[in-house]
Amino acid sequence: MDFNRLKQKIEDAAKKAFLELYERHKEEEIYAFALYSDEGAMTVCPSTNTVRFFDEYKYEDDWIYYKYEPAEWKYEMQGADKGFDEISNELYKEVLKISDDNEAFTTFQQNLYKVCIEVLEKFKNENFFKQITGKDVFLIFTVSDYDFSKKEFENIIVRLNDNAYKTEYLDWIKTWKK
Repeated sequence: MDFNRLKQKIEDAAKKAFLELYERHKEEEIYAFALYSDEGAMTVCPSTNTVRFFDEYKYEDDWIYYKYEPAEWKYEMQGADKGFDEISNELYKEVLKISDDNEAFTTFQQNLYKVCIEVLEKFKNENFFKQITGKDVFLIFTVSDYDFSKKEFENIIVRLNDNAYKTEYLDWIKTWKK
């Protein structure tokens, strides 16, 4: 698979997804954007959350989980549907080709995750989200049914965020049992 081409497709789809959601829901105050994949490396999806939606959870005991977990966000798997569907179809086909080769699959999976993080980091470095919203936006890459270590999560958060969200997330990581 041409990971440079894949990276461009993910970047284009992610921008489109964010812009679509911002246009439709800017009054809800978007504060977070994520890309995530699955352990099988067959999908890439966006997720976006808003202050208005999070306000429903801010008095829960585990409020911080809802604030920072893309699977719990209001606009999970929404935006640029066609682009992300095409990406996921390509990934699925590629995984089928290499599914019998554990080493090839692991390399493919790690390259996919790396590309997603690089896309988000590029957005951070370009101030893409802040130029649109006028505010800092929390960024994260995560994988469903896959456990990054605390150190891996710390590295992702530090790499993708230079804001108060980074500090709050890193403080939260310190409370995790693993």
